[in-house]
Amino acid sequence: MKAYVFPGQGAQFVGMGKDLYDNNDVAKQMFDQANEILGFDITSIMFSGTAEELKQTKVTQPAIFLHSTILAACLGDSFQPDMVAGHSLGELSALVANKTLSFEDGLRIVSKRALAMQTACESEPSTMAAIIGMEDEVVEKICAEVDGTVVAANYNCPGQLVISGAFPAVEKACEKLTEAGARRALILPVGGAFHSPLMESAREELDAAIEATEFKEPICPVYQNVVAKAVVDPTEIKENLVKQLTSPVRWTQTMKAMIADGAEEVVEVGPGKVLQGLFKKIDRKFPTASAEI
Repeated sequence: MKAYVFPGQGAQFVGMGKDLYDNNDVAKQMFDQANEILGFDITSIMFSGTAEELKQTKVTQPAIFLHSTILAACLGDSFQPDMVAGHSLGELSALVANKTLSFEDGLRIVSKRALAMQTACESEPSTMAAIIGMEDEVVEKICAEVDGTVVAANYNCPGQLVISGAFPAVEKACEKLTEAGARRALILPVGGAFHSPLMESAREELDAAIEATEFKEPICPVYQNVVAKAVVDPTEIKENLVKQLTSPVRWTQTMKAMIADGAEEVVEVGPGKVLQGLFKKIDRKFPTASAEI
């Protein structure tokens, strides 16, 4: 069985998607359509903007979504997924790829998600931190003992977990985790506390957008971040997608579930090779590849 996975925020780079635009008529049409839907020329930022411009959440999230979904569309008949998953934002790319969402609706939701998250980030000083070399359960326990909001946000792979919350609470958790033996506790250069209770206002906005959008029966299961298991029911997919903003990304558990359910190869669709590297942390010999046209 072949699994296709889609990256999230952080995988962006200047020039992303330009080769697709220049060499594929389907890609060109979809990129031009995206500019119209978004109301600004995102392709010029993606292809020849600055890293700083591309780093803005309202640009980054649609840019990664576009690169991933357009690349999947360009694969044509060779794109035959048995299962899909996406890391955080990447889950929306996965839902377009498995036909739960149309490309247009997916892009509109991504745009609303990005703007809502950016607004939520501005309401309170907040951040995230990578914790390396510590058992998940220990990280969870220490975060629970810290005053203020700080929670486990991204279970990326064994021994790599990202925490998220109010700035002072994350700093304090990093101190305590270092004292407890974490190999590294590194504050990340992000705009705010993604996948934490501090994203509640964004979750409410996204809920309204998702509720107003048609979700169809998918062509294959999506392994969603919130539950880390295969989901095919459109109503359940909607509910999990809304919960995702204030809940952890259970990527370690998702990878294990996909392998346990029969995945024999993983193909990463979109910029970078981060997700392939995380699968290798589960099983060094597990076959991975990047999507190519």
